Amino acid sequence: MSEPQLIDSNTSVDVMTDTDQYLTFILAGEEYGVDILRVQEIKGWDSVTSIPNTPDYIKGVINLRGTIVPIVDLRDRFSLDAIPYGATTVVIVLKVTSDNGNRTMGIVVDAVSDVYNVATEEMKPPPDFGTISIDYVKGLATVEEKMVIVLEIDKLLNSAVIDHTDTLLQ
Repeated sequence: MSEPQLIDSNTSVDVMTDTDQYLTFILAGEEYGVDILRVQEIKGWDSVTSIPNTPDYIKGVINLRGTIVPIVDLRDRFSLDAIPYGATTVVIVLKVTSDNGNRTMGIVVDAVSDVYNVATEEMKPPPDFGTISIDYVKGLATVEEKMVIVLEIDKLLNSAVIDHTDTLLQ
């Protein structure tokens, strides 16, 4: 039987912290993150089938291995200036949860950035903007000297978006 080891003040000990992983992406020069466990796939931009009479931010649908996936352009959803899609434009396919269950949806972003581990205590709550709703922001994290806006994807692709896509798929 081995003897217990004593730890003195000069010994470093790795303490396990509660962390989450986020896939980050670039949108209009800002870095955003989504829970990596929600990411199903990252695809290069390809054409979509447009659906008439939908909001501008719903670009259309794609057929992903037999599943019809609505595609939401986050630039349009956030009322940012439109830019032409380029070589770095990607669709991040996500699992979104709503009252009606899980749904697969895609978001168009300028580029994928990285995957970061963020300790729970490093996540700061979003600022209070008074009457402006930012319920879709889970928090703000500083990673490698930069601010990452972590999104609450279920709230971002809220019931209004999901209701629109439900009518597309019926």
